[in-house]
Amino acid sequence: MVKKLLHGIMAGLLGSALALLVWLPGWLDTWEAKTWDWRVKLLAKAEKASPQIRLIMLDQNSLDWGETENDLSWPWPREVYSAIINYCRLSEASSIAFDVLFTEPSKYGVTDDESFGNAIAGSSRFVGSVFLSQTSGGERKWPDYAPKRAIQIKGLEEWLAATRAKDIVLPRATFCIPEISGSVAIMANVHLDPDPDGVYRRVRLFNVFDGLVIPSFALGAYLAAHPDTTLRIKRGVFSVGNRDIPIDDQGRAILNFRGPSGAHKTYSAAAVLQSWLRLQNNQNPPITGKNPFKGCYVFLGFSAPGLYDLRSAPVSGIYPGAEIHATTLDNLLSTDFIRDAPAPLVFGFFILLAILAGIATAYTSGIIKSLLVYLSFILLPVALCLAAYVQKLWLPLVIQELGVAFTLFSAGAIYYSVEGRQKLFIKNAFKQYLSPAVIEELIRHPEHLKLGGERRELSVFFSDLEGFTGISEKLEPEALTSLLNEYLTAMTDIIQEEGGTVDKYEGDAIIAFWNAPLEQQDHAIRCVRAALRCQNKLAKMRPGIYQRIGKNLNMRIGMNSGPAIVGNMGSHTRFDYTMLGDTVNLASRLEGINKLFGTYTIISQATLERLGGAFPAREVSRVSVVGRDEPARIYEPMSHQEFSARKEDLEVFSQGLAAFYKGRFDEAEKLFAAIADNDPAARAYREKCRCLMENPPTQWLGVWVATTK
Repeated sequence: MVKKLLHGIMAGLLGSALALLVWLPGWLDTWEAKTWDWRVKLLAKAEKASPQIRLIMLDQNSLDWGETENDLSWPWPREVYSAIINYCRLSEASSIAFDVLFTEPSKYGVTDDESFGNAIAGSSRFVGSVFLSQTSGGERKWPDYAPKRAIQIKGLEEWLAATRAKDIVLPRATFCIPEISGSVAIMANVHLDPDPDGVYRRVRLFNVFDGLVIPSFALGAYLAAHPDTTLRIKRGVFSVGNRDIPIDDQGRAILNFRGPSGAHKTYSAAAVLQSWLRLQNNQNPPITGKNPFKGCYVFLGFSAPGLYDLRSAPVSGIYPGAEIHATTLDNLLSTDFIRDAPAPLVFGFFILLAILAGIATAYTSGIIKSLLVYLSFILLPVALCLAAYVQKLWLPLVIQELGVAFTLFSAGAIYYSVEGRQKLFIKNAFKQYLSPAVIEELIRHPEHLKLGGERRELSVFFSDLEGFTGISEKLEPEALTSLLNEYLTAMTDIIQEEGGTVDKYEGDAIIAFWNAPLEQQDHAIRCVRAALRCQNKLAKMRPGIYQRIGKNLNMRIGMNSGPAIVGNMGSHTRFDYTMLGDTVNLASRLEGINKLFGTYTIISQATLERLGGAFPAREVSRVSVVGRDEPARIYEPMSHQEFSARKEDLEVFSQGLAAFYKGRFDEAEKLFAAIADNDPAARAYREKCRCLMENPPTQWLGVWVATTK
């Protein structure tokens, strides 16, 4: 058990190390991002979208409406946007943010720009756009025409010094034309940076240009409505008032998407314009309800395919940029940005998971169980990462899966090099003796096997065919081989079905034992039951064999129980799993003793005592066998049905045996003679009594002395 534990831990540590070697250089980042997108698509909930956010989308329908109903070609005159601003102001929107860069004067003239600027100035909560970048933009200094609103972030200098964040301080900028930039309440950065694969998963909530803090477009929309909000930053946290946003050392927050495009309440630009026009004419507007944007943060963006503001997001390959800003503000309002799992947690968690996978694999055997363990540990990281997502935590999935995969591979390699060789040895060493079920049990519990010999209580089985030498001399080799194979196969199947171990075959003889290598509390019962089943099976085979060879096959079996030495014995290059000891010798003698009494199955008293009444048996004799000083009391076991059928004769035999033990040979001879025609053992005793009456012994101990093996 300790070895398996160590092997499992070793496999887990090796798998973890291999996974880290691949993960730390960033080779898995793209795959991890794809698994994150899958999690977002699966679990993002549109119903969680904030009702305080409204979107006005300039979609294809709006372009078509403008062209067909109002003869408006693209780009629209800016007085159209003025109408949208006026409608939002009339509806008491908290702030208005146009995700549009007006970098060129209107083709409709300066009056159009001035009118638009006046509408912006009249709103007092309009968010102006600026595009900040490392490489593009004509401005390197803050222009005089753009308002400088001093936004302070407490702790910014310390944070920048500690993190050395890249892309926070940007050197280049693109501003809207002066008529627009000079009228806004706050300037905000509309630029968004995707991940390396082009998918927008993270946002920066602020940048620095020319020494001034520029909020992201979403944060700008919030600050336009709440200009007195205190901003603070420290490593890992950016605070907006009492809202704490988890950020990395690059100042990025992970977005918690609400679902595919359209999760937030969205209006087409055409519907807003029609509503404004109809309200001016005291008509019912398409957008119903009083002040539909009251208390809301309004974003205007483009979703028409030709306007080039469609991005790729985890929830969809087509996602308007304005909705990314809306999602950012939604996360800010709900304080539910996704957090990166802390590195110590990631390392500790995936190493622990790998070690557990290694240990579980080490303690599992069998194809089905192994597959279940493999499947469980492959699916477990998925379940854990989905659960982490629900808790707003990005727990890396690929590193866990790779750690588990490498661990399972490592465990298999260790198993093959250590456990596999042990199992192969067990199979090769015992396939000749044991049933496949017993071998599998040994493989699962090799500690039950002690190689080299051990003292164990066994039940020993010896069998031999009566008169087989004479039969074999009259058969052709092919017929003899076929007969032996048929007979030995049938008997061996029964022995193995009863959990026995076949020691060896010696011609037609079978030697087997029970209670090794696996412990069997009922070894004596198994042994005797196997003997009775073998006799019954041979009886069924006998007519067919008689037709083939013209002879009946009868089998003698002797059984004994007791201590013996059992184990692999032989040379270093060739050995057998076998047994030694007096218990074994007596079982062999009992098989031969059957000849004296005309019986075919005999057990010792030691075996009888271990049966616990499982099978009835009659006492046959107290016999002194060659090579033993002490006489052995022997019995003939039988089935309950046979015992009941022979009950009367067996009672007579018992009476005759009692008289024989007491030396009353005349009385015993008469009792045995009465049943001699039905009982070979009684016939043997009848003749023995007659001999003893003719030559009375000088000292009688009631023991039948066997003079041959």
